[in-house]
Amino acid sequence: MYQALLTRRYLTSKIMPLLAAVAVTLCTAMVLITWSVMGGFLNMLTESGRSLIGDVRVSWPNTGFAYYEDLIERLEAEEGIVAATPVIDAFGAITFPDTRTEGVFLRGVDGESFARVTSFEDTLWWKAIDKPMRRDKSRDDPRLEPRAPGDTPPTWNDIEANGRTLTRPDYLTGAEPEPAMVLGIGVSSLNERTQYGGYRPTTLPIVGADGSVTYVDEFLPLTGRLVLRTFPVDSTGRPRDSVARTLPVANEFESGLYDIDRRTVLVHLSVLQKMLGMNEGVRIVGEVDPIEPFGNERTEVDPARVTTVLVRGRDDLSLADVEGLTRRVYGEFEEAHRGEVPPRIQIETWEDANRTMIAAVKKETALVLLIFSFISMTAVFLVLAIFWSMISEKTRDIGVLRAIGASRFGVASVWLGYGVAIGVVGALLGGALAWVIVSNINDIHDWLGEHLGLYVWDPSVYVFKEIPRHIDPVHAAWVLVGGVVSCLLGAAIPAARAARMDPVKALRFE
Repeated sequence: MYQALLTRRYLTSKIMPLLAAVAVTLCTAMVLITWSVMGGFLNMLTESGRSLIGDVRVSWPNTGFAYYEDLIERLEAEEGIVAATPVIDAFGAITFPDTRTEGVFLRGVDGESFARVTSFEDTLWWKAIDKPMRRDKSRDDPRLEPRAPGDTPPTWNDIEANGRTLTRPDYLTGAEPEPAMVLGIGVSSLNERTQYGGYRPTTLPIVGADGSVTYVDEFLPLTGRLVLRTFPVDSTGRPRDSVARTLPVANEFESGLYDIDRRTVLVHLSVLQKMLGMNEGVRIVGEVDPIEPFGNERTEVDPARVTTVLVRGRDDLSLADVEGLTRRVYGEFEEAHRGEVPPRIQIETWEDANRTMIAAVKKETALVLLIFSFISMTAVFLVLAIFWSMISEKTRDIGVLRAIGASRFGVASVWLGYGVAIGVVGALLGGALAWVIVSNINDIHDWLGEHLGLYVWDPSVYVFKEIPRHIDPVHAAWVLVGGVVSCLLGAAIPAARAARMDPVKALRFE
């Protein structure tokens, strides 16, 4: 009983132990915040990787492979495969209304099947929303209005549907929908980033050769048409003449990955196939008769090709299981089309596709945690120093305890319990402080930028547009236990010193 009474008395009447608790609080919060941010970075990276490419990717870059419809049919016939979709990955260039031309990464997709494999529909930006964004206190987001901006605006639901199908009708003439493209939200520079984290259409100045300035005020998903240029290659991989086409913009997407939102353009699969010469055609087989060059040649159908097939497996299957299933199906597919499709195609999971960055983030996380853990060891030595001085101050009290019958273990348990109490208080306060900071870390960062000009998080460097955060309960528990253990270790040596004191000498201590 006396251990608990003395622990409570010392804890509430002395200032030095409270300073030790503050040190434990700060060390615990520092480690937990670091782990939450780095863990959030890794968590967002892996989630984004899966949301963009599904579980497994089957690819043969540049020239692509044929009979992909048969491969997709075989894959979707398997019980463990949810969906598969054809994709063409290529490089191109896009010309904007201000005559600026930039290189972009093109993805030819079929909107319906692409959405079943990836999180494409969730990334579409221009669509109706019921509630404003967290920081949009004034409800300035144009998506809260019933219709899109413009003279003859469609509803946001119409624009969202255009994005899903990668088509767009002519709202001025009423013409039927035609194949279109969906831009990354940062591609065009015709969207202004707002303080609440959303976007709104903005004007774009165009400077003429004579120095005159005109302004483009256009909402791309409504009337925007951009020039897209591709650089096809032949069946041997050699480049051919570039191909240009003017396409309407159906919508824009935001994946949360800065590089992708800044450089990626999704195009209707049929359009990109035709521009790259990967659509179905007719080819001449054998030699042409020089005397009768027309009408006597032998032809055959050249099947359409894609560079990639993305696969999503059942949620209860591991990535290794889905990859193994895909490899088996492709083996059967290759056997059925022997000599017409690549025998050793690239098959990899989304983790394999992002292996380099994921491994780098894991190593950086471990290194930073190791460094901060060593820094947190200062709490051990601080508790040790404080307890050592307190035991010197309370030598006569220890002598009285020993004289009235307290055992060596009982005396030691007073100081060990005192250390545990400080550790529990410091760890809980540190956990609460870390939770508050991590939960509001982007608001804190914005406030520092607006009032102090201190911007730490640059999306162009750190991939994501906002600071990632993810508090793992298991990680938090380990950190809190570590704070308590550090105090227990700091109190161990002073407690052993108190337990070994001779009661007679302690009572005579001056």
